[in-house]
Amino acid sequence: MSLSLIGIILVQAYYINNSVQNKEEQFTFNVKKALTYTSNAVEEREYDKYVKELEELLAVGVQPDSSAIRTITVFRQIDNANEIIIYNNGILEENYKIPSFIDISLDSLNFSRFTNKTEKRIVSNEDLDGSLKINSSETFENVLSMDKLDKEVFESHYREQAKSTPIHHRVNKNEIEQLLTNKLAEDGITIDFEFAIYANDLATKVQSENFELGENSTIGVPIFRDQSNESNFRLYVNFPERQKFILSSLIGVIILSIVFTSIIIIAYFSALYQLNNQRKISQIKSDFINNMTHEFKTPIATINLALDAIRNPMIISDEDKVKRYLKMIKDENKRMHAQVENVLRISKLEKNELNISKERIKLHDLIEDAVSHIELIVEDRKGYIKTNLDAAKSSVLANEMHFTNVIVNILDNAVKYSDKEPKIDVYTENVGNNIFLKIKDQGSGMSKSVQKRVFEKFYREHTGDVHNVKGHGLGLAYVKRIVEDHQGFITVESEKGKGSTFIIKLPLIS
Repeated sequence: MSLSLIGIILVQAYYINNSVQNKEEQFTFNVKKALTYTSNAVEEREYDKYVKELEELLAVGVQPDSSAIRTITVFRQIDNANEIIIYNNGILEENYKIPSFIDISLDSLNFSRFTNKTEKRIVSNEDLDGSLKINSSETFENVLSMDKLDKEVFESHYREQAKSTPIHHRVNKNEIEQLLTNKLAEDGITIDFEFAIYANDLATKVQSENFELGENSTIGVPIFRDQSNESNFRLYVNFPERQKFILSSLIGVIILSIVFTSIIIIAYFSALYQLNNQRKISQIKSDFINNMTHEFKTPIATINLALDAIRNPMIISDEDKVKRYLKMIKDENKRMHAQVENVLRISKLEKNELNISKERIKLHDLIEDAVSHIELIVEDRKGYIKTNLDAAKSSVLANEMHFTNVIVNILDNAVKYSDKEPKIDVYTENVGNNIFLKIKDQGSGMSKSVQKRVFEKFYREHTGDVHNVKGHGLGLAYVKRIVEDHQGFITVESEKGKGSTFIIKLPLIS
């Protein structure tokens, strides 16, 4: 059971830890995706703005500083025909010197624009010589067109110029924040974040107010890359409530796992408790049977001896001896009957079948009646019982017989557990609307652990192999049940070797 329980707990812990790691990885992936999107969006916005401004400038008719015309002629023979297709392609390269649109140290930059016109002719072989004349003064179409190589050259030139621009002139905080917020929201990340752009590991002006660069909590990607796809700038973001957000997505699974694992743990320890409790109950029952057997053995033996004596012809004719033995038999029989009644009384109390009728009675009268039952035994052992009935009011609602038995049981225990002559003091006092009854002895006392269990049914203090005190562990259990049935409380104060004091608190009636 223990190995299975440990295994279940470890499997649950592994599963939860693995789920948290997966969520961490998914979170990091989504954040990097949002950062990459933001970086690309900012770069594209800057590039588009540059190109747009350039096109607007050229559209107003800026004159080129220089120009050159290049012509290309391509001949192609038509299959099975006495004709040839001639392609004439005239390319006009216009060189401009224009103001810089980017905040850099240069006042202007050079830019080349290409315009072209392609002409297709079909001629016969006879007219081939005349078709080679190219009119370089032909009008070209005003179309800004760049092939792939030209575009790469332009972008390279643009990136080199942009690198010299201060970062806070190229992008602002609001743009970064808006792009990140929208992209993160698409993946369900709606918690607060802090961001910043760093240049060569140094903070720039583009950052949120509370950003802190952390080695483990911050995620970053490059921004404003050059033609080599490298950059001195990095866009960073961190999330103050990252761990809380990740755990919140797993909170349902974690709670269910904890609940079910707790149920298993509780059931496990409950099973152990029940097993241990059953073992104790079995031991208590064995002790009870042994004690009960011992209690019955002596009376039965006494009765048998008395009966054997009566059958003796010499005794049966002696009326005094016969009466003596008959009284002995009656007393022993009464003693056994009392033991049985004690057990049955406790059983009925446990089942709430004991009908206890209560009436107005003075507690001092019950105390004096109980003392009279024990007084002769105490005097026989050279001890004493002193009563200090100081309570001015002692009227309580109680059952005379049962509450007298309560006091007798406590006094009887005081006598039993006094190794020497019993010395018992009985006190009463009024506190508010209650009366307190204290029975103090100078017997062997009890330890703290015994005090906690002394009112349990069948419980008796272990004394090793010494069984010098008879009993079944039922007396104080009966006392506690009767006192509680009278809306009272009973406690014990004791110290090993220095005696015990039982305190009963009962409500007064007017």
